Amino acid sequence: MTTDDPASRTPPPAASLWIGTYAGGGGEGLYPLRRGDDRWHAGAPDPAACNASFDTYSPRFDLHYIVDEHADTIGVFRSMGTQWDCLARVSAGGAAPCHIALDRRQSCIAVANYADGSVALYRLDPTSGLPIGAPIIYTARGSGPNPERQQSPHAHWVGFSLDNRWLYATDLGADLVRAFAFDADRGTLGAPSTALVAPPGSGPRHLLVHPRQPGSAYLACELSNTLIALDVDGAVVRPRKTVSTLPAAATGDSIVAHIAVNAAGDRLYVSNRGDNSIAVFALAAGGDPVLLQHAPSGGASPRFFRLVENERRVVVAHERDHRVTELAILEDGTLAPTGTGITVPGAAYVLEAYSSAQTR
Repeated sequence: MTTDDPASRTPPPAASLWIGTYAGGGGEGLYPLRRGDDRWHAGAPDPAACNASFDTYSPRFDLHYIVDEHADTIGVFRSMGTQWDCLARVSAGGAAPCHIALDRRQSCIAVANYADGSVALYRLDPTSGLPIGAPIIYTARGSGPNPERQQSPHAHWVGFSLDNRWLYATDLGADLVRAFAFDADRGTLGAPSTALVAPPGSGPRHLLVHPRQPGSAYLACELSNTLIALDVDGAVVRPRKTVSTLPAAATGDSIVAHIAVNAAGDRLYVSNRGDNSIAVFALAAGGDPVLLQHAPSGGASPRFFRLVENERRVVVAHERDHRVTELAILEDGTLAPTGTGITVPGAAYVLEAYSSAQTR
């Protein structure tokens, strides 16, 4: 990417953290997370964004695109600092949208719809950033050997290649990663190809394209509690190394949730729901993950965590006990408890908001 590519611009400093919540857990929208006297406080929720379990931010348009899993919609929001301004809502093109991504030019958004396994792509108006026209929708077929979780396809993640030529999508229900040829100028997708057949019953949840190592990616498999290091070449994805995300002595049920990499690209983090830990891996010179630590997350079922590296902390949302906790990032990238935590009903996601008042 060139330096004048809007997708390569560094976002402004975070104005605030907000907790996305599920209504089924008692959540009433987005809750602002505020710190005072070394303690956290959750402010009054903004009901404009309900069931917010993932978002993506566009510096080009100063807009947040937030999924609503229950309403099957994508909301287009601008943060006003202490509240949210909803500019538009559009259909997600499927049922239970759970992940959303911008292409590298910020000209399109893609969304993964968990319940029906579909993937949708919207073009964005080049002036307003609002979705325009009808989405392109791909409806998947397939299943896996797990009778409870894999009776049908379940798209769980979408993301674009570093060169912006491919859209990848994981299918937890069919144990697949699909690749779509992407034309950013036209806002179109080619017919999907099977980029990777994951181990049966593994349940691919999230794929992370390494931001600094072209051709390297990592697949977090929810049902098998594994992390697969991948070699990526366009529509071809090959497994290189597979490691467990759990401690060797772990017992009881556990499933993988979120995956993230630090800005330097040398530490990778995966959360385990059930073991209630975050696995910390060093990324060796060739990109292979080497386990450093299993850090207790401080709550039950860490669904999502946010790396806030400028403050050397990780903020974790736990979906079982509705707890939001903070871990410290140490010099070597490992994590340590801070004792900081707060109850937020329905906690599911940690959103890093950028205020229009700050960026304009």
